[in-house]
Amino acid sequence: MTIFARSGASSRRIVAIVATVAAVVALSFTGVSAATAADRVPFSGSVPSWAKTANDAGAPAADTTVEGEIYLPLRNAAAAEALAVAVSTPGVRGYRQALSPQQWIQRFSPTQADLDEVVSYLTSQGLTISAVPASRQFVVFRGTAAQLNAGFATDLHNYSYAGQTLVAPAAAPSVPAALGGKVSGVSLDQARFLTRPDSIKQGDLGAADGVQAFGRQAAVTPTVPAPCSTYIGENTVTVPAAYGKTQFSTNICGYTPAQLRSAYGLDSLAKSGVNGAGQTVAILDAYASPSIVSDVNTYSAALGEPGLTSATYRQIVPAPSEFKDQEACGFPSGWQGEQTLDVESVHGIAPGAKILYVGGFNCGGGLDVALANVLDNKLANIVSNSYGNLGEAIPFDALMGAENLHIQAAGEGIGLYFSSGDNGDEIANLGFASPDFPASSPYVTAVGGTSVGIDNGGKIALETGWGDTADVITSTAGVLKYTETPPGTLFLGGAGGGTSGVFKAPAYQHGIVPASQSKGFRVSPDIAALADPYTGFSIGISPIVDDTTLETGAFERDTYGGTSLASPIVAAQIAIVQQATRTSIGFANPTLYGLDRILPSSFRDVLPQDPRQALVYTSARSGRSFLISLDTDTTLTTAKRYDNVTGIGGVTFGLLSLLAQGRH
Repeated sequence: MTIFARSGASSRRIVAIVATVAAVVALSFTGVSAATAADRVPFSGSVPSWAKTANDAGAPAADTTVEGEIYLPLRNAAAAEALAVAVSTPGVRGYRQALSPQQWIQRFSPTQADLDEVVSYLTSQGLTISAVPASRQFVVFRGTAAQLNAGFATDLHNYSYAGQTLVAPAAAPSVPAALGGKVSGVSLDQARFLTRPDSIKQGDLGAADGVQAFGRQAAVTPTVPAPCSTYIGENTVTVPAAYGKTQFSTNICGYTPAQLRSAYGLDSLAKSGVNGAGQTVAILDAYASPSIVSDVNTYSAALGEPGLTSATYRQIVPAPSEFKDQEACGFPSGWQGEQTLDVESVHGIAPGAKILYVGGFNCGGGLDVALANVLDNKLANIVSNSYGNLGEAIPFDALMGAENLHIQAAGEGIGLYFSSGDNGDEIANLGFASPDFPASSPYVTAVGGTSVGIDNGGKIALETGWGDTADVITSTAGVLKYTETPPGTLFLGGAGGGTSGVFKAPAYQHGIVPASQSKGFRVSPDIAALADPYTGFSIGISPIVDDTTLETGAFERDTYGGTSLASPIVAAQIAIVQQATRTSIGFANPTLYGLDRILPSSFRDVLPQDPRQALVYTSARSGRSFLISLDTDTTLTTAKRYDNVTGIGGVTFGLLSLLAQGRH
């Protein structure tokens, strides 16, 4: 039974043919003769779409250091994909008969001899090897622009893209013909340095807050006094009429772990000892927080929650001296909140589970190294990844290299959960609609986002798709009014999703995702959980105040959201279900969609609300007040059954129990 329809060998052959022609033409413009080109194998799939003349900012200095990555092909890739399908699909021979890492490497990894030849060539060009995983699927290296130009017969340029200056090849890189069959792709661009955490701090309003960069004034008078609520509806305020009413709840101060466990129906399980014990959830991010354990334990003690111990938390992280590309990746301080959110939400939902944090030395090849470490040693069978690229706007070679890691995970019975993104359809950033990668890969479970109102009794009273659009409330002579007709146009964030431009529709989505939406391609997300920062999660953190020394400031409580919250919430629930059912779920999508076919009621279908729901938020920094309209996620919309904001819907313990049992 075929479950997946990958981009496929045939499409790759077409790409290769086009690549060869394009590369020979391109090389003729870079001083490399056609005769020389014939002695080399080009990789036009390593040239990003944005590396074009209109964005060209000239050649980088010859001594500019650039990270590169070279990918080696799987041995018998078709068999590796077939194994990934069989291991993940109920009713198929081989279901949940996963290979060990050693077995997978022995059967499908590139040979040591091929790897040695590739490494030998790289070092002969003066390049420095940063990392090679045990699976031998890729090599991360560094060198100067001049070294890369010479070693790959290309011409690196700077390009202005997404508000940054990024290095990329202007012509298809190539390798000597003797290496051609040993290399499946090359990455010399810096597109992946746009990878960022999918988290948003409540109140990050930017210019909309109306406060100068030098900070808040000594005192502010709020437009609408709107104290935050500890549960939905605790505090309500009167504002101009919108959606048929004038009374709205204020934003949530930040839910506690106890509130989330109650809302997701996990309380009774916890009382009987089902809290994730015996399970390990791996969390991947870039860099590492210097205060993570003390922050989690200070936070937990204040809430009456158990702290982390050496038995429940460990980390594999580079030394600060090994952190690379910090400015390009947003600095350790830019990733600290993400790690804190991930660890505290997993620990809050499943306090008995072990947490393994694996930090990358940067947000590019470092994240590949971190994931490969988990897979090559099977350090966990649940992996939460709360980061994403800017859409799918990274070269084809890098996409395929990453997808091979996802295939390995499925073949080993490891479930990868990726946040679907925080920028909706990405049109504002890219100029065209795109889901974020890696969430768009057909071998991972993409987690979308919801806005959740938990009532005073700990139950979900409101759930709709996460997409926040704000309208400023002004006051003139005591008369309140909106600056625009609600919902306004100030987009504050929303779940990522949509139709892939790269990956063909996997068979598990057939009949569930409307054909009018998929048009034959993979659509994400798959499932959803709480993500809205205005109905968000309270965290405790000692923020980094100096990225050079990693000095931290005073401990503080903040409220976070984003699909970075949704992914670890789902991962923690998977840990609880695996404990309760004494099973290992692995890659969940074929079973999830199979369950939706026969028992759609097992999902919490997330629907648009009529009338639309909204919250009132007043910034403590500026005093400006906003009506935040929910379920306004760019061109992405919620709908009955599958939609591109929440996927099939929200998860329930009953659903996950069926998932663990492999029933569909």
